[in-house]
Amino acid sequence: MLLFGLGTHQLTGGDLVHRVLEAALAANYRLIDTASVYRNETDIGTSLQKLYPQLNLNRSDIFITTKLGPKDQGYDKAYRACLKSIEKLQCEYLDLYLIHWPGRQKLKHDDEQNRSYRKESWRAMERLYKEGKVKSIGVSNYTIRHLEELLSHAEIPPSVLQVEFHPYYRQQELLDWCKEHNIRMQAYTSLGKGKLLLDPVVIQIAKKHGKKPSQVLLKWAVQQGIGVIPKSTNPEHIQDNSAIFDFELCSQDMDMLNGLHSNTKYCWDPSDIA
Repeated sequence: MLLFGLGTHQLTGGDLVHRVLEAALAANYRLIDTASVYRNETDIGTSLQKLYPQLNLNRSDIFITTKLGPKDQGYDKAYRACLKSIEKLQCEYLDLYLIHWPGRQKLKHDDEQNRSYRKESWRAMERLYKEGKVKSIGVSNYTIRHLEELLSHAEIPPSVLQVEFHPYYRQQELLDWCKEHNIRMQAYTSLGKGKLLLDPVVIQIAKKHGKKPSQVLLKWAVQQGIGVIPKSTNPEHIQDNSAIFDFELCSQDMDMLNGLHSNTKYCWDPSDIA
C-alpha cells in the first residue's frame, strides 16, 4: 500500500470530483480512498475512466480503496455491497476493501450482535479476496479489542487499519500493536480538522524547514510508516500536500510533535462498540 493518497470524504458532485481527481493525479497521487457511505463512488469511477487516457494512466497505476458501509454488515450483504462498489467504481477489482465501522447500522453500541455481524462480514471479505475481487482486506475504526477478536477467527488477517491519528490524538499503543502484528496503519483527519495548522509548535517546525504546517503534519505520520490520505478541493493545496518527501523531521521535531498529544479526538469513537 502506498503511504500517500487522496481522501474523498464529503467530496460530492461529478464536476468537483473530476476536477479534484484530475489535479491529484497530475500531482502524482496514485492512491484514492473512498467509501460507500461517501456516495461518490459512481462519480469517481466515471472520472477515472475519462482521466486514464487523458493522463496516460492505466487501472493498474492506481490504488483504489473503498469501504463496507455499516448498513451492509453481514455475510451476504457485505459480499453484494463489494460487488456493487466495484461496479460503481468501474474498476474490475479493488486494491483494498475495508470494514468501515465495527458496528452495524441501527444496532445499539452495546448490542452483542455487532460481534457476529462483523465476523460474518469478514468471512465475506475473505471470500472476495480468494476470488481476486479485492487484492487486500482490512478494517477501519477498530480498537485493539476489536482487532484481537478479529485475529481469533480470521483465516486471512487484516493488512490495514485506518483510524484517526494525529499529534493531538497519537494512538501509540494501537500503533505499537499494529506493528507487532504486521498491520499497516493509515491515518485520517491528519490535520485535526484544521486545528493543528494553528498550533504554535507545528508552525515553528514548519518555519524551520521552510514548509507549510500541513506538510509537517503529514510528514510526521509518514516518517513513522503511517499512511496518510488528506482531502482538499483546492489544486494548490493538493499539490502542497504531496510535497512531503524532500525533507526529514529530526528527532527533536518528532519529540515536540509527539508531545502535543492531548487525547483530543475529532471524529467518531468506536471504543464502546460491543
